[in-house]
Amino acid sequence: MTVEESMSTKYQPLEVEKGKYQEWVHNKLFRPNGNMEAKPYSIVIPPPNVTGRLHLGHAWDVTLQDMLIRMKRMQGYDTLWLPGMDHAGIATQAKVEEKLAKEGISRYDLGREAFVDKVWEWKEDYASVIRDQWEKMGISVDYDRERFTLDQGLSESVRKVFVKLYEKGLIYRGAYIINWDPKAQTALSDIEVIHKDVNGAFYHFRYPLADGTGYLELATTRPETMLGDTAVAVHPEDERYNQLIGKSIMLPLVNREIPIIADDYVDREFGTGVVKITPAHDPNDFEIGLRHDLQQLVVMNKDATMNELAGKYQGMDRFVARKAIVKDMEELGLLVKVEEMVHSVGHSERTDVVVEPRISTQWFVKMQPLAESAMANQTTDDKVNFFPERFEGTFMRWMEGVHDWVISRQLWWGHQIPAWYHKETGEMFVGMEGPADIENWEQDPDVLDTWFSSALWPFSTMGWPDEESADFKRYFPTSTLVTGYDIIFFWVSRMIFQSLEFTDQAPFENVLIHGLIRDEDGRKMSKSLGNGIDPMEVIEQYGADALRWFLANGSAPGQDVRFSYEKMDASWNFINKIWNASRYVLMNLDGLTYNQIDISGEKTLADKWILSKLNRTIEKVTELFEKFEFGEAGKTLYHFIWDDYCDWYIEMTKEVLQGEDETAKHTARSVLAYVLDNILRLLHPIMPFVTEEIWQNAPHEGTSIVVADYPTFDKEFIDSESESAMDKLIGLIRGVRNIRNEMNTPLSKKVPMQINVLDEETERIFTQNQAYIIRFCNPESLEIGQNIETSGETVTAIISGGEVHMPLAGLIKLEDEITRLSGEAAKLEKEVDRVVKKLSNDKFINKAPQKVVEAEQIKEKDYREKLATVKERIEKLKEQL
Repeated sequence: MTVEESMSTKYQPLEVEKGKYQEWVHNKLFRPNGNMEAKPYSIVIPPPNVTGRLHLGHAWDVTLQDMLIRMKRMQGYDTLWLPGMDHAGIATQAKVEEKLAKEGISRYDLGREAFVDKVWEWKEDYASVIRDQWEKMGISVDYDRERFTLDQGLSESVRKVFVKLYEKGLIYRGAYIINWDPKAQTALSDIEVIHKDVNGAFYHFRYPLADGTGYLELATTRPETMLGDTAVAVHPEDERYNQLIGKSIMLPLVNREIPIIADDYVDREFGTGVVKITPAHDPNDFEIGLRHDLQQLVVMNKDATMNELAGKYQGMDRFVARKAIVKDMEELGLLVKVEEMVHSVGHSERTDVVVEPRISTQWFVKMQPLAESAMANQTTDDKVNFFPERFEGTFMRWMEGVHDWVISRQLWWGHQIPAWYHKETGEMFVGMEGPADIENWEQDPDVLDTWFSSALWPFSTMGWPDEESADFKRYFPTSTLVTGYDIIFFWVSRMIFQSLEFTDQAPFENVLIHGLIRDEDGRKMSKSLGNGIDPMEVIEQYGADALRWFLANGSAPGQDVRFSYEKMDASWNFINKIWNASRYVLMNLDGLTYNQIDISGEKTLADKWILSKLNRTIEKVTELFEKFEFGEAGKTLYHFIWDDYCDWYIEMTKEVLQGEDETAKHTARSVLAYVLDNILRLLHPIMPFVTEEIWQNAPHEGTSIVVADYPTFDKEFIDSESESAMDKLIGLIRGVRNIRNEMNTPLSKKVPMQINVLDEETERIFTQNQAYIIRFCNPESLEIGQNIETSGETVTAIISGGEVHMPLAGLIKLEDEITRLSGEAAKLEKEVDRVVKKLSNDKFINKAPQKVVEAEQIKEKDYREKLATVKERIEKLKEQL
């Protein structure tokens, strides 16, 4: 099949992508190469929740990981990218319960075992959806090693970790104030609570003194909790209330006498300096209650309705009770005022309901020793490297201020806590398996926080606790973790301290933190705003490669990315440019095979230039990938491919290919094919589908570009002289094109050209490459030399090493040309000023790489030469007025 037949005249992404992924998987190209001499490189995928479709953030996350693993695979590393999914306790159970409710069934109707079976059915359905989406994205994971946080091996790891931490005293059970989700009816850790600004109010109440001598005024945002008040507190040094400390308040509505206590926690400058204390419904009040041995009264049920201790408000929803209480306080003359405000209120990350602080008996991880270990590790050679570095500070701050972690959840879906209670004695047993006389024991009904199992992901997926497991020995610790900054606390921190505790090693060498995908107005994508984008719909319209290019090219570590369809159009256009350029090159290779490619012969200036630029691109892109600067790598590739290869080199080879010199034509075809092959390899980690399609049509060696060698920098091809010469030639051609555009003189119209050069070297470059100048500038006559005499009525383009004069009699006025050149002079003066200031900056001179400083020095020389030439030309024109 010819190139014309196999490659359509326009890039058709869905046709290009069809069948390729299945072929890669079938040929097991994503598995480790098994070369024990090669250096291992491993990534574990952040397991998506098995609750539905992947969003753009997931697409970004897996694209960055796939870029890394594909590049390392091509570089010869023994690569493992391990896939898997998270059971997502709260979210998954909520989805299944919602589905059952539509059928008129509750989990209690089914019972625990049957309900869990239903959830497993749900898991299998949605796991296949996620795999289909991974396939469409083209991610090169090893499916033979896919894991699930509830599979048998990981369940064993979870039990092992729980038991070991319990035996060390780092897991304990106790009553504490926790975050409670009234909808899911489960405890939440601090980081599962999302704070949102909502409209609320400060309700100012008067609490009467028990002796009838007066009142104390205080304010609350949650009147419904006053029914559980067991004290009122003031600051011990607040002179306004000293005489009242030790006396009592008669709590309105329930007529319960409660003490007035003194505690340093009270801010006497805030409000009236008096606060109500509700130990069972506020974390700060809980601590005060412990200090003062206050009663802990829980006045709400688990579903946030008021209970029997709430008196006449029993059975009301908490917010209904709030309104009723405020109304009753007003009728009693005890409502001073209602002060409306906007305040931050905690919501459940999973169900989006307002979280209720509640005292409850739960399981906790004692965090201080684990956090200290994680922080100490950051001072060693085994430290985790954060990209960007600032996120190490975020990690350390969280570790310094961390609270004990509540790990029990009142769910049925998840890892059931391996603790049993004796039915008669109440004795507790914790172990990998239940007691021998299991019939006399009852297992704790709660399950572990999903993040407890996720925290073990990097090593539990590698076979731990079997430390002799082949994968554990070969691929752990992993090389790089890629994740968003929004889960540093949730996941990254926990993986680090659990890995250090159980393997004595950090779980990964590097952590690449990316930002969030926002809409084009900078808003976070959410269901409520209706601005979410389905990546599968984007792929349907533009193709996976275009989406991946957008996600990679807009990527700077730690920064957010704004999605827009305009950017997707630009991504598609770039791939279409590559497609068309490749198609043209392949159609003009005249049957050239891979073994016939020979770039050792005599080369043109353009040949030397493109090979030099290619190798600089290889060096820079490789370096940028290693630093995770994918956006900068994308820009480098874009400019080399679009500007250097497509717009200049391909056009310049047409001069040779249309000639009669067969040796020169073979070299041109070889360089075209060689550079294209390297471009495809450089692009493959970002655009796997289209690069495979073009590579299979191009002269190549091997079965798939997936396992082809990644390009390596070859200094033998670096030719600074040819680059400088080509820059002058391109500058000349651009200068002429600009003049023609300004003067409305089409390229088809021949115009006399005089190139006045400043030195012999520039004269040699232009003279030897007249064929290019004639092809791209179409002069009627061409004169190249030093000190050429020009007529007055010429338009001038200032170029590096000289000036171009084009006599355009009748098309210009001398005054207009002087004005145009004066504008050019002003621009050059600004450039000279900018570069001089830069080179005068000691910080720049001392910190910038030497080649960067040298590049600025070359710019200064060039700008000064151009400025002098412009000024001289202006003076000559003025003399002719």
